[in-house]
Amino acid sequence: MAIFQFNPSRPSECSPNFHLLFWGKEDCVPGHAVGPGVRDMYKIHFIHKGQGIVRVGTETYTLVAGQGFLIYPDVVYYYEADREEPWTYSWIGFQGTEVSEILNRTYLSAVQPVFPMDSKVMPILYDQLSSAAATASGSLDLRLNAIFFEFLAAWVDATGVHSPLVAISGRQEEYVHQTLEFLHNHYSEDISLENHAENLGLDRKHLSSLFKKALDMPPRQYLLHYRMNKACELLSCGKFTVGEVARSVGYQDQLLFSRMFKKVIGIPPKKYQRENHKSDINP
Repeated sequence: MAIFQFNPSRPSECSPNFHLLFWGKEDCVPGHAVGPGVRDMYKIHFIHKGQGIVRVGTETYTLVAGQGFLIYPDVVYYYEADREEPWTYSWIGFQGTEVSEILNRTYLSAVQPVFPMDSKVMPILYDQLSSAAATASGSLDLRLNAIFFEFLAAWVDATGVHSPLVAISGRQEEYVHQTLEFLHNHYSEDISLENHAENLGLDRKHLSSLFKKALDMPPRQYLLHYRMNKACELLSCGKFTVGEVARSVGYQDQLLFSRMFKKVIGIPPKKYQRENHKSDINP
């Protein structure tokens, strides 16, 4: 289990009424339980793998990978990892007088705390925060709050009345997030979505339809954009050739990579690298 505490030296300058407190992640053992108990802050758990239950009041929810749940202050909650497929979850804690205003934009409540994770921000939130903390500097509070507020925007989008993820069932959400995890972990390889769908027990077209319904784009389009975003990160640091970057994001053909990069980003990779490298070293 990894836990990080955030104690900004000047929190009032960044977010006086809404701020991050801590974050962490744990691979839970079978049957691992918390509560019944209360918290004095808001706390969100994101389910990355496995499943478990959350009990609040008279309601019991079964959660699977790809879902999250919100703990309200001063409300009794109990949650427990499944004994066959215990969950891996990450969490963040936060507080502030403006939290209620944000929650008013969502369908969430103390007795309806479950929501779908988005595709881009929530699955990697723990990694982003931990990476920022590892490069601690005078701007650490600003960097952490920037990541936190990006999450808040994604959270409101995922829990608003018109969120596309709300339209699919919990089991379908699990398929979508298992596919996201597959794409994120194997984007540098020659991916077979047919084999992945078969491993899930689904037809490839059915999986693609679920994915598009949830994220408004098919898996291959998502993979293309994910690869190009990773390529931008590698090109910006100026340490790698275009060919090395191409192979690092799953393209053995550098010309094909360059063509797809220009299609998505708008400029050739060499030009992107040159312009972004210069912006890093110039005042």
